[in-house]
Amino acid sequence: MTESELAAHLALLALFEGGNEYWSSEYLQFGAEELLSRIAAGSYAEFKRSGRKLSSTLLSIDRSALLAQIHQCNAFLVTRHDKDWPTSLNDLKAPPIALVCRGTRSVLADLTQSLSIVGTRNPTDYGVRVAGDFAAGAVDRGWIVVSGGAYGIDSAAHRGAILAEGQTIAVLGSGVNAVFPSGNEGLFREIMENGLLVSEVLPNVHAIPARFLIRNRLIAAISRATVVVEAAFRSGSLRTARDAAEIFRPVMAVPGPITSPTSDGCHRLIGERSAEIVTSVADLMELVGPLAE
Repeated sequence: MTESELAAHLALLALFEGGNEYWSSEYLQFGAEELLSRIAAGSYAEFKRSGRKLSSTLLSIDRSALLAQIHQCNAFLVTRHDKDWPTSLNDLKAPPIALVCRGTRSVLADLTQSLSIVGTRNPTDYGVRVAGDFAAGAVDRGWIVVSGGAYGIDSAAHRGAILAEGQTIAVLGSGVNAVFPSGNEGLFREIMENGLLVSEVLPNVHAIPARFLIRNRLIAAISRATVVVEAAFRSGSLRTARDAAEIFRPVMAVPGPITSPTSDGCHRLIGERSAEIVTSVADLMELVGPLAE
C-alpha cells in the first residue's frame, strides 16, 4: 500500500466512527481515495446533518500527522487489500474500513482457529478461574484467544492464553496507543509480545462508552466461535453473543450458580437456546473442533 493510500484510510478513520453501515458500503463501493474525493467535492453535503460539515472537516485533517501517529507508536494498518486482512470481518453488515494494530502481525495470517472468550468486568473467582482455564486449554490445542482487554473475564482470558504460551488478540474500544483500561497497560504489553492489539480507531483516540458496544461486533466476527463465561442479565457481553449469532457463529455459555447475578446473562442465553452449554475445555473443543477442519 502506498503512503497516499495509507493516509487516505487514516483520514476515513478520523472522519467516521466504526459500525456505520452507510459509510462502510460507500467505502466498499468507491475505495478510500475516491470516497475522500467525493467528500471533498461536496457529494454528501445533503447527507443528514453531518453531511454539510464533512468537506470542511476533511480539509482540517493533517494526513502527515496521522501517518506520524502510526509510525511513532510502531503500529501498522491493515485493510481489505492486504493478504492478512481477516476475511471473516467481511461477514459483518458494517465491516471496518481498516484496522490499526500493534504487536505481532503474523497472528493475522491464520485465524481459522480463533475463539473469543468474553464476560463481565466484575467476575467471581469462579469466573476468573474458568476463563483462564478455557483460554489455556484452547491455546494448548492451537487456538488463538480473542477478547476485549477489559478488566474481569477479558483479562483472565488473555492471561490464561499468555501463561499457556499461546497467542491472544485484544480488540480495543480505544486507540492502540491510548489503551483502556490504563490499569491493564502491563497486560497489553505482554499481549503484544506474541499477540496483537486491534482497533478501528486512530492510535491516540481515547475510549468512550459507545465504542465498546461497536467494537464487540469485531470480537464476534474475527473469531470462529464465542463463549460467554460470566455475564449479568444486561451485560455488554450478551451484545457480543448476539453479534456472533447474527453472522452465524456458534455461541456457548458457561452455567453458574442459580443464585449468582453474574451468571444471569449466561442462563438467559442457555434458556433462550441462544447458546450451547459448556462446562469444560473438553466440551468447548468438542463444539469448536469441527470449525477448524
